[in-house]
Amino acid sequence: MDLQTLKVFQTVAKLGSISQAARELQYAQSNITMKIQQLETELQTTLFYRHNRGTALTAKGSMLLTYTEKIFHLIEETKNVMNDDQTPKGPLIIGSMETTAAVRLPAIFSKYLKDYPDVDLTLKTGSTEENILGVLQYELDGAFVAGPIENSELIQKEVFDEELVLVTDTIHPPISTIEDIQKGTLLVFRTGCSYRERLEQWFRTERVMPIKVMEFGTLDGIIGCVSAGLGISMLPQSVVTKQIQEGTLRQHSLPNQFGKVKTIFIYRKDKYVPSSLLKFINMLSD
Repeated sequence: MDLQTLKVFQTVAKLGSISQAARELQYAQSNITMKIQQLETELQTTLFYRHNRGTALTAKGSMLLTYTEKIFHLIEETKNVMNDDQTPKGPLIIGSMETTAAVRLPAIFSKYLKDYPDVDLTLKTGSTEENILGVLQYELDGAFVAGPIENSELIQKEVFDEELVLVTDTIHPPISTIEDIQKGTLLVFRTGCSYRERLEQWFRTERVMPIKVMEFGTLDGIIGCVSAGLGISMLPQSVVTKQIQEGTLRQHSLPNQFGKVKTIFIYRKDKYVPSSLLKFINMLSD
């Protein structure tokens, strides 16, 4: 079993097709088939189910894919360690909830890039669930998520305390109980958003169900539709401070057990921390 063969196996597994893998790797299709057969013979197991639409991993194939990705990540990490002269540079991919990215990160990113201009910093926004998965799958170097979380593979660092509030248009009457919003339209991010989960948890605790829920992909979309009177949302107060002050939104408090949340920064425990990420983490403590 060599790295070239594992690369062929990984590509077929990802694309689900020997012919597509051949095009991707610029190999003859017969060479791809031969390498897979050799690997199956060497490991004495079937790695793929063949069907008329391509290939699918067997249980053993899925296990091998997990180890294969770990091997390639370890090789890449070894190169990074050898090339790291402790000067922050190169790519740094950070994930974040959209609300955190909108309010908390501009000043942090501006200072970081001013101090370390050779770092190629990339921000990817998504839900807490998506960001955790991105870090676990080595797609993100670190991410800002709503905490706490329980995962032994991750290191988590508390960075912000957020107060969640209900927001409505300015003519909405005061909200004192969950029944006051049950019949309204709830404007939320897609499934996986921790703030949406908090709102749903409140409903479950009170043993009632919302009547109508609308999903949005952007923060601006939610704020604009709330302001126009389309419905009610739950957001960090820091995100809507400007709109509250300008009189385009009205905020309503939440019960304490649902209104307080910590934003944490997570990164993998088993991965080498390059100087670019280390400096970023240290800046969060300043």
